[in-house]
Amino acid sequence: MKKTKRIPQYLYVAIIFLFLYAPMLVMIVFSFNGQNSTAVMDWDLSLRWYKEFFEHKDYIPALRNTLVLALSSAAIATVVGSAAAVALDAWKKNLARGAILTATDIPMMAPDIVTGISMMLMFVMAGRLIWGQGILGFGTLLIAHVTFCLPYVILSVLPRLRQMGKSLTEAALDLGCTPFTAFVKVILPNTMSAIITGALMAFTLSLDDFVISYFTKGSGFQTLPIIIYSATKRPLRPTIFAMSSLIFIGIFVLLLVINAVQAKNNKKLATK
Repeated sequence: MKKTKRIPQYLYVAIIFLFLYAPMLVMIVFSFNGQNSTAVMDWDLSLRWYKEFFEHKDYIPALRNTLVLALSSAAIATVVGSAAAVALDAWKKNLARGAILTATDIPMMAPDIVTGISMMLMFVMAGRLIWGQGILGFGTLLIAHVTFCLPYVILSVLPRLRQMGKSLTEAALDLGCTPFTAFVKVILPNTMSAIITGALMAFTLSLDDFVISYFTKGSGFQTLPIIIYSATKRPLRPTIFAMSSLIFIGIFVLLLVINAVQAKNNKKLATK
């Protein structure tokens, strides 16, 4: 009887998943198309479009740029965001702390196009005032990516610090640890799973960002999402499907890792 009652729930979940992932599945299937068509599927499956992607003179440099940018921004956002979370957790609750938390959340809540245009204007103005020329490039792109990745790292680490409480840190200080030693031996091990989750989330967000990257990249630096957007202005080739499939699978695997880390962390907390 209970299983019969759950059938509508399972059906509803199946429809939602079909609605969300059917376009991705179609794209992945067409990436193995045997002919040069984006509408007619030739079931003589082939890897030619993946081969063309890895042999293309523009795609591989863009992939390398995307990975370097994502790794760099995730590393910086993880270090800065984790340190900010520790400082915010130790800060007494007052108006200034609340204002900083609100300001930290703004890049996450603001539309990407607003963030991208405002950062572009800021970088252009700073470049004109200081150097007399535009400065858009990898540096500005890295700053922009770190900015919108920071809130996710802070929101990942801060709840874990609150769950841990301050008693462990205070006990370590009472037993003779310096604040730095207490951080390394007490805070860092207990928040490592949350830090890893924040780092993976920051890497994922940076990897597939288009809107903010489009406005802050300049002309000498191309990322894979921007290359994909540029390719849509011309007659599409199945190479785009292969490229997009690789991005989707990479992000999907990272999300599975994030969920596995969070489940492991929740299991540890439940055991304790």
